[in-house]
Amino acid sequence: MPEQARTPLNRPQRTLSSRSHPQAGAGKTAPVGAEHVSDVLVRVSDAELQGRLGLPETARGVVVFAHGSGSSRNSPRNRQVAKALYRAGFAVLLVDLFTAVEEQEDQRTGRVRFDIDLLARRVDDAVGWVAEHTDTRGLPLGLYGASTGAAGALAAAAQRPETVRAVVSRGGRPDLASSWLTTVAAPTLLVVGALDHPVLELNRQAADALGGLARVEVVPGATHLFEEPGCLDQVATLTTSWFATHL
Repeated sequence: MPEQARTPLNRPQRTLSSRSHPQAGAGKTAPVGAEHVSDVLVRVSDAELQGRLGLPETARGVVVFAHGSGSSRNSPRNRQVAKALYRAGFAVLLVDLFTAVEEQEDQRTGRVRFDIDLLARRVDDAVGWVAEHTDTRGLPLGLYGASTGAAGALAAAAQRPETVRAVVSRGGRPDLASSWLTTVAAPTLLVVGALDHPVLELNRQAADALGGLARVEVVPGATHLFEEPGCLDQVATLTTSWFATHL
């Protein structure tokens, strides 16, 4: 089932809903407390995607989030990690990689969730959007992928070696991006739950295939969704450390 928003980065009353062009900077809100978040419309080659952009006062880098089908920019797990990155000084873009029509089709057929070419194309377009946005242009850029979104993130990283400087995967399926793995130059962290046995083995195999620096971090006691107490906190800490080092 789709994840419901629960973290402070999803407070519509603190954001200005708007349709933002990447060079216009529209939709930005005035800072409220520790947050500076805006709803944006990410126009890509074949769709208009809903997103949410968090901008610290002085950003040290920007991280684009990629999720799989059944999730969205409102994913509470991604938002928890995004909040940790934001507090560490990183701008974050959480974007719906599928349109409402595509999500409905996937619920009927299950086809879209494994369309890695589509995922990779959408992530690549989101990276291009961030690279041209007034407030994020020129910042070191990383990708954070969850589930099948991790495959899309790795494929996009392979296609933009000069732009994507680091990748983190949470409970990802990097094996679905097998044809791109050897050409991924960006340092890649693969975070997997110790109890997510099939996915853990797939990630270990992917780490061996990746062309650049790769590390598998196993979170003790965690299953696929990292729902166990404290497990997602460990993911956030590992992710923040990886991007702080490699961005």
